[in-house]
Amino acid sequence: MNQNPGIIGKKIGMTQIFTENGEVLRVTVIQAGCVVVGKRTLEKDGYSALILGLDDRKEKHTNKPLAGYYKATGVSPKRHLRELRCPPEHAAKFEVGSVLKVEDVFETGQYVDAQSRTRGRGFSGVIRRWSMAGSVGSHGTHEYFRHGGSIGTNMTPGRTLPGLKMPGHYGDETVTIHSQRLIKVIPEDQLILIEGGVPGPDGSFVVVRGAVKKAKKRWNVARAPEGKKKKG
Repeated sequence: MNQNPGIIGKKIGMTQIFTENGEVLRVTVIQAGCVVVGKRTLEKDGYSALILGLDDRKEKHTNKPLAGYYKATGVSPKRHLRELRCPPEHAAKFEVGSVLKVEDVFETGQYVDAQSRTRGRGFSGVIRRWSMAGSVGSHGTHEYFRHGGSIGTNMTPGRTLPGLKMPGHYGDETVTIHSQRLIKVIPEDQLILIEGGVPGPDGSFVVVRGAVKKAKKRWNVARAPEGKKKKG
C-alpha cells in the first residue's frame, strides 16, 4: 500500500514547458488546494491518515450524518473526500481545517503516482476495446469485418470460457500511472506540473502522491536524462 504523502486535486488540462537546455516537455496541470477534513491516529484508529476534501458543496446537497460531522469539525461541506494513509509524523504537521499546500508535500524533480478515472466510452466492440485486427475484408466477407471471431470450442469443453475478450463496457475505471516526474511546483497558484498524461478528462478528480516504486529517487529538471552509451 502506498503510504507516501499526497494530495487530491483537479485536472486542469495539458500544456508544454521548456527546460534550460531547450528540451520540450508535455505536462499535465493539476490544481490542488485541498483541505484537511479529519485525521486518523494510531492511538484511536490503529493507523495514521489524513482525510482530505476538495471543492465546496451546498449544505442542502449534503446528507445529515456528513453535515453533522462537518459542523463538528468547523469545515464547510466538500464535494470530494479521500482518505490517504501517511506516516504519523506527516499527519502531525497538519490540523483539521488547514489547507494542504503543495510545497509542504512535494518538491520539484521527485517522482509521483497519479490516479483518476478514465473516460467512459460506453458499449464498445472488440476492435476498439481490445484492439483486435478484425476479419479479412475480401474473399466474400460480408458484415463480419468488426466481429470477434470464434468464442469457444465444439465438444471439449463445449462452452465459452470465462474471461474471454468480447464486446462490452469500455472505460470509466480507476487507473494509476506510476513513477511520473513532477516537473514544477507553483506554490502561489497551488499548481503542480506532471510530465506526461494523467487519466481522465479535464476537470476530473485526481489523487497524486509520492511514487511507491521510486520514492527516494529524484530527477534534475535542469539536466536532461542521459542516454545509454552504445557498446563498441
